[in-house]
Amino acid sequence: MGTVVLVHGIGNLVRGASPQQAAELKAAAAAERLSRGLNAAGLSHVPVPSLVMAYYAHQLADDYRPEQQSADGSTLEDLTPAQEGEAWEWLEAAGVAPPREGQAGMLSPLRWAVNRLVEQRAGDDAPSEARRRLAELLSRLVVAMLQDTDAYTSRPGRRKAVRATVAQAVRDHDARVVVAHSLGSVVAYETLHAHPDLELDLLLTLGSPLGLPALMRKLDPEPVDGRGTRPPGVRHWVNIADVGDLLAVPRELGGAFPVDVHATTDIGLFDPHTLGGYLSAGLTAAALAPYFTD
Repeated sequence: MGTVVLVHGIGNLVRGASPQQAAELKAAAAAERLSRGLNAAGLSHVPVPSLVMAYYAHQLADDYRPEQQSADGSTLEDLTPAQEGEAWEWLEAAGVAPPREGQAGMLSPLRWAVNRLVEQRAGDDAPSEARRRLAELLSRLVVAMLQDTDAYTSRPGRRKAVRATVAQAVRDHDARVVVAHSLGSVVAYETLHAHPDLELDLLLTLGSPLGLPALMRKLDPEPVDGRGTRPPGVRHWVNIADVGDLLAVPRELGGAFPVDVHATTDIGLFDPHTLGGYLSAGLTAAALAPYFTD
């Protein structure tokens, strides 16, 4: 049974812990959630494989204002003008157009748009408190993704170091399976292109924003004519998105990448984007199980 390398997404900086400690903590938490997923898939007899977290969140904070790396106090109103533009691309891809004159009322246009998404996701029957909580959650996700993406793409040296961290984790453990979540799917995609000697039986992307136009413009290698390429060492690529994951838009990565299988799951109204939520899903566990069973 081989080792599975996990590549985390946004908002994973563990303060007060060394990178090794943070990686071990997150790998242990992921193993517990994958165990739930195997049970949900009717595969409780399948042992959880060895999981290694390619932890890079601390590298996003180096030589960068720490308060801009998924800062707890950041809100939609704190986004830069460029980030606001990217947020609108995101929201429009999720199905919400900018408000007509006067439509947003007392809210900022971005906050109004998030509330519109909540109405679509939660429905009219959801209690007002539940809708408020979901709106705050989605707002934090948008801010974290935009800020962490900037932290990764803004400086070539940092970007190269993050990719080296992921590549080293794959090499050290001779891993044939990589599970990449959220921004981690972008990091894994670029890493596997930058290190074509890395050969994988499976690349599993979860809650991936790879198909967003604002993000595709920043990819290395940059897509050609709107199409990305498969990393040379990847034998099979599966992409799973939650039906309500705001950050996994457009659906099926916009049809812009050579993915072998796209699938959707539902990890819950208030857990629409976490790695743990995806690993707890039977669909994710079932996609992984053939690759770590003897």
